[in-house]
Amino acid sequence: MQEKGTISIHTENIFPIIKKFLYSDTEIFLRELVSNSVDATQKIKRLASLGQYNGDLGELRVEVAFDADKKTITISDNGLGMTAEEIKKYINQIAFSGATEFMEKFKEAKDANEIIGRFGLGFYSAFMVADKVEIETLSYQDGATPAHWVCDGSTEFEISEGSLEERGTEITLHINAESEEFLNQQRLQQILDKYCKFLPVPIKFGTTNQEEEDGVDEEGKPKYKSVEVDNIINDTNPIWTKAPNELKDEDYLKFYKELYPYSEDPLFWIHLNVDYPFNLTGVLYFPKLKNDFEITRNKIKLFSRQVFITDEVKDIVPEFLMLLHGVIDSPDIPLNVSRSFLQADSNVKKINSYITKKVADKLADLFKNDRKGFEEKWNDIGLFVKYGMVSEDKFYDKAKDFVLVTNTAKENFTLNEYKDKVEAVQTDKDGQLVYIYTNDAEKQDAFIQSANKKGYDVLVMNSPIDNHFISQLEQKLDKTSLKRVDADVADKLIKKDDALEHVLTEEQSTKIKAIFDKAINKPAYRVELESLNPEELPVTVTMDEFMRRMKDMAAMGGGMGFYGNMPDNYKVIVNGNHKLISRILEGEDEGVQAQLAKQAFDLALLSQGLLTGAELTEFVNRSVSLI
Repeated sequence: MQEKGTISIHTENIFPIIKKFLYSDTEIFLRELVSNSVDATQKIKRLASLGQYNGDLGELRVEVAFDADKKTITISDNGLGMTAEEIKKYINQIAFSGATEFMEKFKEAKDANEIIGRFGLGFYSAFMVADKVEIETLSYQDGATPAHWVCDGSTEFEISEGSLEERGTEITLHINAESEEFLNQQRLQQILDKYCKFLPVPIKFGTTNQEEEDGVDEEGKPKYKSVEVDNIINDTNPIWTKAPNELKDEDYLKFYKELYPYSEDPLFWIHLNVDYPFNLTGVLYFPKLKNDFEITRNKIKLFSRQVFITDEVKDIVPEFLMLLHGVIDSPDIPLNVSRSFLQADSNVKKINSYITKKVADKLADLFKNDRKGFEEKWNDIGLFVKYGMVSEDKFYDKAKDFVLVTNTAKENFTLNEYKDKVEAVQTDKDGQLVYIYTNDAEKQDAFIQSANKKGYDVLVMNSPIDNHFISQLEQKLDKTSLKRVDADVADKLIKKDDALEHVLTEEQSTKIKAIFDKAINKPAYRVELESLNPEELPVTVTMDEFMRRMKDMAAMGGGMGFYGNMPDNYKVIVNGNHKLISRILEGEDEGVQAQLAKQAFDLALLSQGLLTGAELTEFVNRSVSLI
């Protein structure tokens, strides 16, 4: 038997196109070919279970080998094999008509995965790294004869009688000069670990040594010897393929350490297992976030039938859930997945919604069944919960019952609990409930103490997402606003009807304002005289709540760039009822008046961390002289 022919793609230059445009992702050739071999072994096993194959299955496995001297890589299996006619059907006819169509459709493709998936080029990814590819195969069918196929990277192929004596397929790649990096033990092991670590059929890659007991020594202690065994690179039955009732906590933690060997133990996990209306399995872990968004992203691995696809799962997993770690596996997602597919596929959207609900239900159960344990974990999961609430309304609707807010006394409250706690004291004259918060309790301690003296409670809002979370609470909660504790003096944070009266005359007020304006002499600082409690500080520096919040969001990249570019402006609140102000007015030396005003202003700056450099040095020297 010998036959020559032309691969049915109606073009002479398709292989250079494949090599050129898939070059950046060349390593996936091994994933594609090993996956094909695994499919072949699973198919023969399936045929045997259906009674359509009665021969001896043997030990089903796939083997990867390389020969650096001959510059070849071989992928072999003992699956169902192919006849010469099947080679013509499955190998020689690429799933598109010509280079023109290919190039037209390729314009929208973003990477090699997408090209392979769109054009059925799984096997032909071999030509990304090989000058010549050979197939030796023998079909499981009775009376089948072995077949040999060879192609040198042109559209010409040759089929002849093969030499394989056992059922299965052996693909040999003759590696081209540009791809000799793959003729390396470590490089191939790296690729296999990345894509094939959890395939359902054993993958052999060379051999390894392991210690085995070899009797006992004279003292009765066991002896060991080194034995060469097959190097099986994969776990064929990872935990996400098992039922939750088969697993213990130790199994989940051990698997987590396999995935992330340098990470702390996770807080808890969710085992996903659904077969309708889509198929999905997996395990999602809640890591300790440490108030950090970025370094924890892209830690969820996406698999399709235990073949690794990608760790960029944005369209499958909601944005806020990308802070989780773990694996998800769905046969409904094709191996060669493209971004456009993910965005458009209805199953992907269902999976996205299902995972969101599953996570919300898990958190709600934890809160309901173990409030104390939930509170102990809050420092680690609070960022994640708030991020989810800001990102998705559906998640907000579920999480609003278990999200916690924490005050400076380190007490935790649900939103409803906190409303009940502060409503009586922190409702202003217009019926608006005001929550007061700090984003830096140490730096803003003076303001917190002033608020506490008035009976106000202060929340701690210092996570990276809290600027957005605060805005969301104001939108969602009825007649409620939030003010940072240093946005105004304590007497003015919550407007009441019992405002204090000025002890200064209009003339004195004008004079004291002029003294401070001259002493400060900075356009960014606007002096205002207020009638405050005499026990409050003589001078307080604040920034308008709205402006400060917009600038904070701009600094986080929150789309407020206009505000971020505006210069800082502050309000200098002079407490007209403080005894220092009376002392300044009573003084006759303008120099002393200016010095006292500047000292009081600098103290206010110092309390806000706004006094630095030469001005701080000047303040220290002035303080020494006044002692």
